[in-house]
Amino acid sequence: MPVTSSGRQEQRVRDMEYEVIICFEVHAELGTKTKLFCGCRNDPAAPPNANICPVCTGQPGALPVLNRRAVEYCVRAGLALNCDINAGSRFARKNYFYPDLPKGYQISQYERPFCENGWLEIEGDDGRPYPVGIRRIHLEEDAGKLVHGAGSFETADFSLVDFNRASVPLIEIVGDHTRNPLRSVREARAFLEKMQQILRYIGVSDCSMEKGQLRCDVNVSIRPPGEPGFGNRSEIKNMASFRFVTEALEHEIERQAGLLRSGRPVVQETRLFDEERRITLPMRSKEDAPDYRYFPDPDLVEIQLDRETVEAVGRAMPELPDQRVSRLVRDLDIPREEAAVLTRDRAVSDFFDRCTPLCEDATRLSRWIIKDLFRLLNQAGLDMPGCPIGPEPFSRLVNLVAGGEVTEQAARSVLDDMFRTGKPPDVLVEEKGLRSIRDEKTLARMVDEVLAEHPGVAAEIRGGRVEPINFLVGMVMKKSSGRADAARVRELLKERL
Repeated sequence: MPVTSSGRQEQRVRDMEYEVIICFEVHAELGTKTKLFCGCRNDPAAPPNANICPVCTGQPGALPVLNRRAVEYCVRAGLALNCDINAGSRFARKNYFYPDLPKGYQISQYERPFCENGWLEIEGDDGRPYPVGIRRIHLEEDAGKLVHGAGSFETADFSLVDFNRASVPLIEIVGDHTRNPLRSVREARAFLEKMQQILRYIGVSDCSMEKGQLRCDVNVSIRPPGEPGFGNRSEIKNMASFRFVTEALEHEIERQAGLLRSGRPVVQETRLFDEERRITLPMRSKEDAPDYRYFPDPDLVEIQLDRETVEAVGRAMPELPDQRVSRLVRDLDIPREEAAVLTRDRAVSDFFDRCTPLCEDATRLSRWIIKDLFRLLNQAGLDMPGCPIGPEPFSRLVNLVAGGEVTEQAARSVLDDMFRTGKPPDVLVEEKGLRSIRDEKTLARMVDEVLAEHPGVAAEIRGGRVEPINFLVGMVMKKSSGRADAARVRELLKERL
């Protein structure tokens, strides 16, 4: 079995007897209609600077007004990630200076975030459930976006700023390195993928990394096994790709191990990932809270979340992925591996749930979605919301197969035509003459004809070879244009041979 670069890197670190400690700061843009502190539209596809106003561009005298839906989305994320929801919360000013931050500070949260002390369960490296600690989830505004001229950031002649993203609501999910931190590159990727899945499930964010809706900073350090403290960490900024996160972690773990191996210290710092060279590079010394000079924002009052509000958000929560997997396994007897595939994307899971009341055989339905419908979606480059086949016609086709009215081979041909034309399955079955041959005399005649046409193969089987019977089954299926029941054909061949 080939060893991946990630596997080789982690094996080297294990051989050197270093433990890896990984924590993320995940930033997810919330899918509200308007921005966090003004009425400008939250539209990632808008032309540059189309959705801006005095508030989100930091004009003197402009006052922020908090978006209630953004607070509800933050609480929803907290509940989904098993957090305590604080009754009282407030906003703070986080001061730093950058061209895409027009106020010279970012409205964020510091001492009293909305959500604290949560966890997200993943499958650990040992195959067991592993609850990764989450320290806090706070709500803040996003900064604008710099667009550089030709060349790299260092060589560009000019830079432009687009403030459409300024004041878009953002949640930051901060890991807790003291409570079950991530211990490998594989666990780190599993954590990010699970986080993206949950945030999409609960409908707070599309979490498109390509559009910058999900970004993360990753903190990584290593230490000898059993060491009570933590080594100096590096923070790798602004990661927006699962692949790049993996490659950055692989390089950084090996870099730190090389330093310790040679007797040099690991310096706490912020680093960037060079995507072409696949290495991390120093950016600046790591900031701590005093560098940002946090203080309560005087333009925003303290937020009080009453129990009724939090309970109402909880009641509106959809079923989470792990809960769906358990339900499919428990109630429908779906194999756990298949249930995990069906629930990976909420649109697929919802499609399956709409089909199950209409389907006679849930396990057959599962296989047809995973094997056959996914095949067509992949070929067409579509996701489930773009599927041209609805739950009702798809369920009807699966029922035709389950009832023996069409064979699986014929049904796949029908499914292809359904996907292409949108016609119902029964219409296509009649148009193509694909109704199953269920008459025993007709099947027996076809079997006898095939045996007469291939006496040598029949003699091999009678002589003790079993494998050639598959060839004869195929010949009968071909003669019947795929309308014969393959299992019954095999039985008839065995009877005659």
